[in-house]
Amino acid sequence: MGELGKTLHAWRDRVAPAEAGLTTGGVRRAPGLRREELAQLAGLSVDYVIRLEQGRSSTPSVQVLTALARALRLSDAERNHLFALAGQVEPSAGYISTYIPPGVQRLVDQLEGAPLSVCDAAWNMVSWNSLWAALMGDPSGLRGRERNVIWRHFAPSAAEVPGGFSRVVQTPEQAEHFRAAMVTDLRAATARYPKDADLRSLIKDLREASDLFATLWDDRPMAFHGSERKTVNHPDVGALTLDCDVLTAPGSDLRLVVYTAAPTTDSAEKLRLLSVLGLQTIT
Repeated sequence: MGELGKTLHAWRDRVAPAEAGLTTGGVRRAPGLRREELAQLAGLSVDYVIRLEQGRSSTPSVQVLTALARALRLSDAERNHLFALAGQVEPSAGYISTYIPPGVQRLVDQLEGAPLSVCDAAWNMVSWNSLWAALMGDPSGLRGRERNVIWRHFAPSAAEVPGGFSRVVQTPEQAEHFRAAMVTDLRAATARYPKDADLRSLIKDLREASDLFATLWDDRPMAFHGSERKTVNHPDVGALTLDCDVLTAPGSDLRLVVYTAAPTTDSAEKLRLLSVLGLQTIT
């Protein structure tokens, strides 16, 4: 086991499953996360985590390192040390980061009563809580562009992919404002992250996939996210009327999308039911 593997193992041991939002049961030999749990949290295969810890795969990509840093709740200094151990240059200005600070991740884990997801500056979904998955559909099986909110909205080929976005009903006015706000966000991101090749590729592919996006991109609309009331059609509990707020994490470009229900309403009761059901279906 090399230095990278030893460090990953030590960091894994110090993260309590409950802290990571995982339920535990039975006798546990390890004080922290099991390899299977780390793989689940980071979106990696268990075999790959094993190979990393055993030193049989010593050059993980930036994306893998960022996912591990998020899953292990690393501080900025620890994340940079992880990159150094793996022979990668630590994240720098000019590139979009998907790193979630530990405090923001704890917020995701602890807000159990509100469906919440976290997106980066290009609107790639990078984290969510269990109630989000229960309400919107589990995004864990989505890969690549399938996790990008803007791509899912504009690209015809992505419209029917399950898992996270298609259950929200927008009025024509909400849809128009949403599209303008997303184009505004992407234009701001290109100014802040001029070196990010993935961002440039996303915009290029969106222009090719959607005439509507291409027109909006050239027209440069200006709109910003605000508080909105939306309807979410859930296949088991029916329609929920929820308030949607987009918050920005301090010191970062992370967006926290939070849905809440007014107290004592039918939608609040349905959210409580979903918190119990999780990803189960009603038969």
